[in-house]
Amino acid sequence: MNRKIKKRVLELLAGDLATARKELAQYDEHGLVNPLFSALYRPEETIRWHTVTLFGEVLARLADKDMEAARIVMRRYLWSLNDESGGIGWGAPEAMAEGIFHHDRLCDEYVHMLLSYMQLDGPLEHQDGNYLELPALQRGLLWGIARVAEKRAALLLEKNVVPDLLRYMTSEDAVVRAFAARALGLLGVVAAEEILQAQLSDKREIRFYHNGEFTLLTVGDFAKIALEQVTNLQPA
Repeated sequence: MNRKIKKRVLELLAGDLATARKELAQYDEHGLVNPLFSALYRPEETIRWHTVTLFGEVLARLADKDMEAARIVMRRYLWSLNDESGGIGWGAPEAMAEGIFHHDRLCDEYVHMLLSYMQLDGPLEHQDGNYLELPALQRGLLWGIARVAEKRAALLLEKNVVPDLLRYMTSEDAVVRAFAARALGLLGVVAAEEILQAQLSDKREIRFYHNGEFTLLTVGDFAKIALEQVTNLQPA
């Protein structure tokens, strides 16, 4: 039965997101956890991103019914990003962010861990950072931070994420800069205007996923949108 469910989940994730959402809603959330974890590590772009979206929704429903089971899922994400796990943690920051986006209690308990992946270790007595050094993981992390910012901007500002985000604007990785710019725009960070202006001429293209849709945007496009958001969010 588990193999049958796993096969069906993969078939759904490879297709239309709305159809997958509708059919997965008929399954018990506990039984979807392992198939979704497997799908999160797939090489196919559509499957991976549909998994990120639907895992967040499934996790929120699971948390409503069985909070401890949802915590175990979140801890699996965290473990996958731990050096001792022997893995790399592909998809984990994005999936964590979706869970935090959709569920208040998961946000309360785990948003600090998501943010810790942007933070460098401080002095020994204050070491709480879990900085991700691999640019490919930073991309997922910053996509996730921007996703959370769509709904919980005030909380992220309260958590003082701006200095960490600004550091990524000097990254050599175009995708990292683009997603950091998106987060800064959603947060309305006026202090980022100058550094965003400097990105407007960057024509490198980014394949961006949001709510089931893929869009091709340049780094400059991300900066332009962010600047417009910063302007619009400023008090009159």
